[in-house]
Amino acid sequence: MDTGLSVRSPERSYRQPLSTEALRVVIYLTQMAFDLVAVLIGFGLSGLIRLGDVVFDSTALISLLPIFLIISFYSGAYSYEGITTRSGISRVLTSLAIALGFYALVRFAIKEAPELSRIYIFLGIAIASLMLILQRLILMRLVRDKLNSRFMRRLLVIDGQPVSVPAGFEVVDVAEHGVTADPNDPHALHHISSLLVGADRVVVSASVERRESWSLYLKGIGCNGELLLPELRTIGQLHATDGSTLVGIPVSKGPLDIRSRVLKRTFDLSITVPAILALAPLLAIIAVAVKLSSPGPILFRQPRMGRGNRLFYVYKFRSMRVETSDTAGNRSASRDDDRITAVGRILRRTSLDELPQLFNVLEGDMSLVGPRPHALGSLAGDQLFWHIDPRYWLRHAIKPGITGLAQVRGFRGATDHRDDLMHRLQADLEYLSDWTMTGDLTILLRTFLVVVHKNAY
Repeated sequence: MDTGLSVRSPERSYRQPLSTEALRVVIYLTQMAFDLVAVLIGFGLSGLIRLGDVVFDSTALISLLPIFLIISFYSGAYSYEGITTRSGISRVLTSLAIALGFYALVRFAIKEAPELSRIYIFLGIAIASLMLILQRLILMRLVRDKLNSRFMRRLLVIDGQPVSVPAGFEVVDVAEHGVTADPNDPHALHHISSLLVGADRVVVSASVERRESWSLYLKGIGCNGELLLPELRTIGQLHATDGSTLVGIPVSKGPLDIRSRVLKRTFDLSITVPAILALAPLLAIIAVAVKLSSPGPILFRQPRMGRGNRLFYVYKFRSMRVETSDTAGNRSASRDDDRITAVGRILRRTSLDELPQLFNVLEGDMSLVGPRPHALGSLAGDQLFWHIDPRYWLRHAIKPGITGLAQVRGFRGATDHRDDLMHRLQADLEYLSDWTMTGDLTILLRTFLVVVHKNAY
């Protein structure tokens, strides 16, 4: 079937530096360092006052400080609210109290009580708490007064419904770019996403007939998205959590906050880099085999939709003859597909053709675990994926993965029927709503049990 969907090379405009996100990571790491220094200074000064010398229990530092940081991290002490509001102070003080209690419990359990003055301990806690409060108040004022507009990127998107622009917002008028959030045009979605990349809050002022499409789009790019509804202003003005006067109806929220994304990215790199090094001989052998199997390049590069509905090139070992390759992906590979080479059939059967996607993970376009990226022309029966269920776009709120929940459940191979897509989509949406790091690890381990699969061809 001719879908009428043209396949163009993805523009690389979205590879802009994520200045706001990068700045927040720097601020979070700085705050983390300051918190550690505050605790060290607190107990150092306590030793100087009580014992006449700067005294540190090395065992305490090795066990206490990591626990303190981990609890602070998971309590949200290093988040937008944790840095810009006073809630961060209560979170970090609570984390310190829990860490100290846990440390004391462990020392008591192993019957190894430190021979330190109680006055030293309580004075150290008091000074450390005071230092934590003071340095956080200073950093809070710095961020809110000096870095506010850079610390959080706010965008006002106008699509046929002009509105006055409040301070602190960048403006994107999609009419100037000749696009709108059309769920039937992946290239238009990619173009818009390239303009909005890195935004923390997106407020859309659109005409009534376009609001439904924008709501679907915002849910699919993984940001805090709102729609302005002027007709509701008479009901009463709400107040935005970030202090701005521009308030819309929330329609989307990113599935992973920045802390979760940092954890997921660290997990990806900690496995991907060693894997590439360990698999280098195998990658070289496969590359030679592919080159000898038929004329053409070793790698097959195909534009696919990634996080935030932005296009990227996915890498695979070429398993088909160049002259019969399907760049758009309109035709799914079948069991007796005559386009597949002899070497390609082995690679596809064992999933070894997917190995170059480790470099997609290294580049940051993909994750080890996530919804599988699909070719733009992929069909379920005779319909494009997003024509069958518009929720298809929601799966792009997170990075695509080499493997995913759908794959370990056995939903692989050709999508000859509508249900072939619906099973995968349901698994992908379940993964997004229930994401955890332990879940990623479980899926990765389960993947080794389905590397060779009856539907892998």
